[in-house]
Amino acid sequence: MSVRICVLGSGSRGNCTLIATERTRLLVDAGFSKRETAARLRAVGERADRFDAIVISHEHTDHIGGLRSLALALEAPIYINRATRETIEWDPRLRRFEEFSAGRKFPVGDIEVTPFSVPHDAADPVAFTCETQGLKIGVVTDLGYVPEAVKQHVRGCHCLIFESNHDLEMLKVGPYPWHVKQRVMSRHGHLSNLATSEFLADDYDGAAAVLVLAHLSENNNHPEIARMTAEEALASRAASNGHFELHLASQSAPTRVFEF
Repeated sequence: MSVRICVLGSGSRGNCTLIATERTRLLVDAGFSKRETAARLRAVGERADRFDAIVISHEHTDHIGGLRSLALALEAPIYINRATRETIEWDPRLRRFEEFSAGRKFPVGDIEVTPFSVPHDAADPVAFTCETQGLKIGVVTDLGYVPEAVKQHVRGCHCLIFESNHDLEMLKVGPYPWHVKQRVMSRHGHLSNLATSEFLADDYDGAAAVLVLAHLSENNNHPEIARMTAEEALASRAASNGHFELHLASQSAPTRVFEF
């Protein structure tokens, strides 16, 4: 058994995650250029070619900024829902599309992908769980709060990538215009460290061997604040759920490759 997961980068300037088995390789989102994506893959010892799918969560630029160049270079099909697809102006050379709907599983090679709706200000935003070889991986970012359905979908994840976008006080006194601050703090914006810690303390099942905090704001958060807030929430679970690793995804560099 060999399953590899790597967050190639996560934040407002680009998001992309690799999930790979011996048979199947896919990218969740394509927020970096072809060159940058390839450089980050090589940096963690992964090939930069032969992908079976690029799976898209929603149409915001930090999730699709490199999609055209990547899809053309890799000749990989784009998995996307209809509402998201209709918001994007497509290069006519891109013709390999696979349409999915939230709540309906679909296979990519030996990986079963489940898209599920999240509250965010996009056409039809989704997060994903991916299951393969008895393992479950969750990639959950870009949501303003954590609905009950999201809590249920991420139960049993062995690796969970979960948003911890901003510190509320830093956001309030930060450089963003007030209307942007309101958007970020809204129920269709992004999760604060506090909201994520409440989920981790009250609703998270503690099952993951690897928990990755993702989509940290470079302007309105600090990695150590996010880490400390999450660790405090998780402290009561450490004894009952055994060993786990807490990691922070970065905008500027990939995480290490998590192997199962």
